[in-house]
Amino acid sequence: MPIKNLSESSQVKKILILMALSLLGMLLFILFGLTFDNMSFNLPRRALKVLAIAIVSFSIGYSSIVFQTITGNRILTPGIMGLDSLYMFIQTVVVYFFGSRQLAMMTDTFQFFISGIIMVGASLLLYVFLFNGKMKNIYFLVLIGIIFGGFFNGLSNFMQMMLDPNEFLVLQGKMFASFSAINIKLVGICLVLIIFCIISIIPDLKRLNVLSLGEDHAINLGINCKRLIRKQMIVISVLISVSTVLVGPVTFLGLLVASLAREVVKGYKHRIMIIIAFLIGNIALIYSLFMVERLLNFSATINVIIDFIGGIYFIYLITRNQA
Repeated sequence: MPIKNLSESSQVKKILILMALSLLGMLLFILFGLTFDNMSFNLPRRALKVLAIAIVSFSIGYSSIVFQTITGNRILTPGIMGLDSLYMFIQTVVVYFFGSRQLAMMTDTFQFFISGIIMVGASLLLYVFLFNGKMKNIYFLVLIGIIFGGFFNGLSNFMQMMLDPNEFLVLQGKMFASFSAINIKLVGICLVLIIFCIISIIPDLKRLNVLSLGEDHAINLGINCKRLIRKQMIVISVLISVSTVLVGPVTFLGLLVASLAREVVKGYKHRIMIIIAFLIGNIALIYSLFMVERLLNFSATINVIIDFIGGIYFIYLITRNQA
């Protein structure tokens, strides 16, 4: 299928429409039910949630778009490769061996850096074994990712069944995405990391455009693919760590925003795709959170809405590709 590129004005128009929907959702979420009596309490908390949503949207949107470019597959996302399962395995190991009190005593900053270092290390190992030499095979990559995800999930479930019910309740709060208790200090750290990542990835956006043609073509055009992929895998791991540690795992959001962004853009420019993926993720999260908190009164979690829509879309992608 040839790569098409829409006109710049058409792309800008779509970005403006998505920006308007995103801004409308933010205003609706912040201002709905806000009065002079509760403004001093609710306004800062809601603004912090909106900022966290923006961080998560960019992290997942960028990671999913670039990961699909690296693997050359429009269905794969970092979540499918088991990084979210690795995060839950880390939390389960801490509670299983040291107790829930130790998990509660650990600062969010310490948890963030420990989880981030382990996830970055795991992604580098994945790169070394699967992206070098004869081992580079997309089907082998999928197989290893599923195996690792199942392995970490299996160990986590085994340990969780042996936990005391009270300790399991503490761990359960880490299993689902939640914007209810966000640490403002951790948001500040995440913002710094996001800004640093943005600065580091700007020079690579055009190289990623070339890489989307395929690694062989990119090498012929003068791109150092090994260095580019290694750098992007580290950035992806950092961004996934930021998203997961900040609010918890959101399984199908990456697939949803990346696939919809490619459908909207129908081109190859990563600069445009990343912006649109960020806006789509922002819209999905802000309206889902509005439904959970304002309409459903916390009777469901945001994961239920995102995973339900994302699961249906994933099945659609598979059946469409088979057709």
